[in-house]
Amino acid sequence: MSETITKSERIFLSSPHMSDEGYEMQYVKEAFDTNWVAPLGENVNGFEKELAEMVGSKAAAALSSGTGAIHLALRAAGVGEGDIVFCPTLTFSATANPIIYQNAIPVFIDSDYETWNMCPKALDEAFKKYPEVKAVIVVHLYGLSADMDKIVELCKRHNVVLIEDAAESLGTYYKGQHTGTFGDYGIFSFNGNKIITTSGGGMLVSNNEERIAKARFWATQSRDQARHYQHSELGFNYRMSNVVAGIGRGQLKVLSQRVAKKKYIYEFYKRQLGYLEGVEMMPSNEWDDPNYWLSSITLNGKVKPIDIMDVLEKENIESRPVWKPMHMQPFFEKYDFVGEGVSEKLFENGVCLPSDTKMTDDDLQRVVKIIKGLWLE
Repeated sequence: MSETITKSERIFLSSPHMSDEGYEMQYVKEAFDTNWVAPLGENVNGFEKELAEMVGSKAAAALSSGTGAIHLALRAAGVGEGDIVFCPTLTFSATANPIIYQNAIPVFIDSDYETWNMCPKALDEAFKKYPEVKAVIVVHLYGLSADMDKIVELCKRHNVVLIEDAAESLGTYYKGQHTGTFGDYGIFSFNGNKIITTSGGGMLVSNNEERIAKARFWATQSRDQARHYQHSELGFNYRMSNVVAGIGRGQLKVLSQRVAKKKYIYEFYKRQLGYLEGVEMMPSNEWDDPNYWLSSITLNGKVKPIDIMDVLEKENIESRPVWKPMHMQPFFEKYDFVGEGVSEKLFENGVCLPSDTKMTDDDLQRVVKIIKGLWLE
């Protein structure tokens, strides 16, 4: 590069960002002041109610992780041993692992270039190949909405339960409706790297209030209503704590700010990098209003993803490859895959750029200056 860039504080891919107003501490303090630091309490109830109202679902269950939420959604859908579940291949393993928890069989579905998410054509092919499928999990990758009209229509036509993994897309809209609310069940994640965080945690939402009540029951060890400890069903320790839920209530108040900053970061990269030879920004469609959780690009030229990741890491800046498809993973490669290899190309050519909402304009300029230098070599 023509200029020497001085290293400074590490720039993260996406790290926790508490509110300047201290909303989170107000709710956490209340939990401590009332000694409700164990699971359940007013913060749990409030977080469930406030998130459900925000996204437009009738009911929600606050859980210890998004993975647990997917697991309970599969149980609520009646998925069991030997059942087939369609799952996007381009996702994090937390989407697919709960299928195995239920002793069910994942079939991985390819992406399309238009959305980077589940390809409706590949999904249609999968239905023809596996008409006995029990459920479909769709993911909204990096905050980009899947093509939900087509996917919902296919699931309704085949009378199959649809579960939305909206772990990365809280605050994303598809045609004016929150992602996570099109399927029979939706899940959100509040892991430390998500657009809002509770340090760890998740939420299961649905318009089926009876099924959500059942999920809460399962999540609290399936303890029956009895004076003594009695359990008639298998239970799980999946309930969110009242302290963690307090953080979530505070974070909800600044979600719109976080979405606005993520969009600002994406548009900054688009202006500064989008014209470079071989660079293509992650897709956006007229029906999609993303939260831009991670700004990602694909490369088709002399500069490769590893070049960007290496040069950024040398300057104390975090970046990451696009998810490695599940059907390419050692644990999952024995399961079937339906598609034409789009997900593999996205993995090979994609890189996620630092998208931390605490980044300043100077930070962003630092990142793009380093990346642009690769085109000057």
